[in-house]
Order: sequence, then structure tokens, then C-alpha cells
Amino acid sequence: MSPAPATTVIEVRTAPHLHSGRSVEQIMRNVVYALLPMCFYSVWLFGISAGVLIATTTAACLLIERLCCGLAEKESSIGDYSAAITGLLLGLTLPPGMPLWMGVVGAFIAIAPGKMLFGGLGFNVFNPALVGRAFLQAAFPSAITSYTPAQAIHRFTEFIPTTLAIPFLKAAPLKDWMMQVRVDGFTGATPLMLQKFEHVTTDTWSLFLGTRAGSSGETSALLILLGGGYLIVRKMMDWRIPAAMLLGALLTGGAYYLSNPVKYPSPLFVLFSGGLMLGALFMATDPVASPVTPRGMWIYGLLMGLITVLIRFEGGLAEGVMYAILLGNALSPLIDRLTQPRTYGAGKRMFGKEAATR
Repeated sequence: MSPAPATTVIEVRTAPHLHSGRSVEQIMRNVVYALLPMCFYSVWLFGISAGVLIATTTAACLLIERLCCGLAEKESSIGDYSAAITGLLLGLTLPPGMPLWMGVVGAFIAIAPGKMLFGGLGFNVFNPALVGRAFLQAAFPSAITSYTPAQAIHRFTEFIPTTLAIPFLKAAPLKDWMMQVRVDGFTGATPLMLQKFEHVTTDTWSLFLGTRAGSSGETSALLILLGGGYLIVRKMMDWRIPAAMLLGALLTGGAYYLSNPVKYPSPLFVLFSGGLMLGALFMATDPVASPVTPRGMWIYGLLMGLITVLIRFEGGLAEGVMYAILLGNALSPLIDRLTQPRTYGAGKRMFGKEAATR
């Protein structure tokens, strides 16, 4: 009796068929590594209030994600580092003197409706940290535009008064505290505010290094570029999106500057001021909420750079990065659809009524 013929098993799987060998946890952990220098610099620049704020938003995001997973009766996902990244980014986008309880509220909005409501990591439509910040911008506009000076005396031994404010109660005036720490000449304005409302331009070198007022993590363009460069070199971030967003802002800002150099700042000021660098390198590049096609990435980035500058120069707000990225997130699926490469041998792609009649 002859032996039975060997059976060949063919396993069919969906794309992707090629893998880099890196897990989601490894990539996310490296993003945390890239953000940590900004966190440490923020503490050096603004003191213990900045450190406690970043720690609070991060801890709150981890706890809220754990609770959401428990309520949904699913395995905890806090080990993938995505909630930690959301907490770090949220803390870095807030003023260092933001009340801690408001940071917790922002963390809840970022994780619960901003991420877990869509199904968790890999399903969120918008960048969760920016969803939380957008809520805080709408709910507490005064607190989120109250900035404190960099390198204030006693910043390592005293909290900024608003940090420990009791929920819904008025904190001690920041003006009184600033007089006590001998920064009575500080107006509470960031470089973007000074330029937009008082037409005072900050020195480009101080913008690049970050020795100025602003949100906790947006001040030093140098550290942001180093952190983003680390991820790009390790192939954990696609360089096209930040390059396109910065190019879009540079070209738009340059056009404004050439039209009226007295009224509008230089293109370098546009690049290094505000949250443009942080947004372009660490939030616009969210792999879930951004396009995946190379051409789509360029369109996505250029559009966000354009919108950022339009809001800064034509809108009522001094900064437009947050809204530009959220709008880009909303348009990402459409951009992906329009820029998908045509399948070899397929006919022209059709949309709308033309596609419906076929």
C-alpha cells in the first residue's frame, strides 16, 4: 500500500504581508523616549508646576484608559504606551500653570470620547491629546491662555498659584505671584501673542532654544527637532508629514512676509514660534489619524501648514496648529481615498454619480 500524498497547506492572510519586526509597544515606547527630553526641559524652564502637570495628565490618561477597558470588559491596553503618549503630549501642550484638575478633565476627554469611544488604539479618528486640549480651550479659555515666565526665581521650591487651584474656585492672581518672584515686567504673553497683538517680534535664537514663555513643551524647537529626528532615523516616523507641514507654513508665512514685512514676521519666526514644531513632528504624524499614501502625506502636511498660518495671521487666535491638525485628521480618509495608486490594469477611478451608474 503506497503512502498517502503529502498535503500542502496554504495560509491566506490580509495585508500587510511584510513586517518591520517592530511591535506597536516598541514604537510607542520610543516615542515616549523622544518626548522625555522636552518634559525635563520644561521642568527646568518652568519649575515643579510643569513637572507635576505633565505627571498628572499622564497618570490620569493611564488610569482612565484602564477604567474604560474594565467597563468594556476587555484586556487593559495601558501597556502599549499609547495612553502615556497622550498624557505626555496633553501636558506639553498646556500652560505650565494650568490647574491640575483641569488637566485631569482634559485627560478624561482625550481618552474616553477621544480614543476609547472609537474603539481604542488604531481606531481613533482624531489625535486624542488634541481632542482633550480642544475641549479645554473651549471650556476654560482664560486658564489656557494664562502663561507664566520662564526661569522664574523659586520655580523649584514654589508652585505657580493656579497649579493647586480648587475646582471652580478662583485662584490667587498670577500678577501678585509674578511680583513676588521678581518678574513684574512680564506681561503673560507668548511670542505669538506679542507679535499678533502688539507687533513685537521675539529673537529667533531664543525661539530656537526655548528660553521664553509658552506651553510646557512647545518652547524649544531644538529639542523637538532632535526628538523627531531620532524617530525618523529609527524609521518610526515618516518624514514626509512634518516636512510638508513645515514647508506649507514656511511658504505661506513667506508670502505674507513678502507682501508686508512691516506687519508680518519672518518665515523663521513662523517656524520656531508657538506649537508648530511640536504639532508637526509629534501630533500631525499620528499613524492612525493621518494618510498612508506618500502623495497623501504631502497634501495633508501642506494643507495643515497653510491653515496654521492663515489662522495665526487672519483669525482671532494667536495660534492655529491645534485646529489645523484636527481639520487635517478629519480630511485624512478623503485624502487617502483620492491619492490611492491605481491598480495595475484597472481603469480610471470614478466617484459620485459616475461611479453609481456603473
